[in-house]
Amino acid sequence: MWQLPANVTENPALHNRGPVFDDRLDAGTQLAKLLPDRQGSDAIICAIPAGGVPVGIAVARELALRFDVLVVSKMTLPWNTEAGFGAMAADGTSLLNQELVDATDLDNDAITRATDSTRAKVLRREEHYHQVIPKQGLANREVILVDDGLASGFTLRVAIESAKSQKAKHIAVAVPTGHSASVERVAALCDQVYCANVREGMRFAVADAYREWTDVSEEEVVQLLEQMQ
Repeated sequence: MWQLPANVTENPALHNRGPVFDDRLDAGTQLAKLLPDRQGSDAIICAIPAGGVPVGIAVARELALRFDVLVVSKMTLPWNTEAGFGAMAADGTSLLNQELVDATDLDNDAITRATDSTRAKVLRREEHYHQVIPKQGLANREVILVDDGLASGFTLRVAIESAKSQKAKHIAVAVPTGHSASVERVAALCDQVYCANVREGMRFAVADAYREWTDVSEEEVVQLLEQMQ
């Protein structure tokens, strides 16, 4: 049986259950209950667009915390834009899933094209989103990285490395739902993980934790960020 790492906090009543959240707003509200000691602290919520933004906003509001976004995007396979072989943050921090690269025989040209395309996308989103809300400095800050779920963990692993490169003094990850193996991998890379709904087993999809699940567009992200002004 899987053992919860010492630096992981979950809601035991939600373990291996699904669906357990109405939507991302409800997920963020429930997630905030795992972090009562952060209420009104100097910690900053850094949401991962797009799906992490409504979750992060709910957490920030529940706990009266500062809010920002940390832009990270998957580097996708040329023949499947839903599948990522790595991820990149707006500051250039990146990580490749070398096992997947080898298994799919991606050549250097394909990797370069995907890398260049992803870099352009994250820089555009970084500029777009921070025209709406001011960018918060992370140096010597406690940072709580928020996404709507933790599947492979590549996106959040890049977000953690990006926060480290920006000299954050304490890095936590907070997600409504996550696969136990990915939770464990991410926990080894940061100071604390909060995951309300940890699930085990061979099959895992973030959406299975939600009764209502839709993609979040860039336009919706901007609208949500405008509400934080």
